[in-house]
Amino acid sequence: MKGMGNMMKQAQQIQAKLAKMQEELVHKTVEASAGGGMVKVVANGKQQIVSIQIEKEVVDPQDVDMLQDLILAAINEALLKSQQMVSAEMSKITGGLNIPGLM
Repeated sequence: MKGMGNMMKQAQQIQAKLAKMQEELVHKTVEASAGGGMVKVVANGKQQIVSIQIEKEVVDPQDVDMLQDLILAAINEALLKSQQMVSAEMSKITGGLNIPGLM
């Protein structure tokens, strides 16, 4: 039974580290861009978009579709980078183990 107690202690330590990591991820950000940097999107580790920057030159009332496509591309890239950042942080805590249900 001593082994079970050690496993529970380790699980509690991992849980505490995960909770701290989740708090810190709100403050960690990634940036993605589209259109050669004409549209920039910043996302945090909670997969929330925190800012969008659009250069004036790309705003063309005659081509709204292109602007929409650039915004979508930048947002999707930012969210992907955010997910990759979370996975990397998670891997540091779990030692690379893929534990189902942990995010």
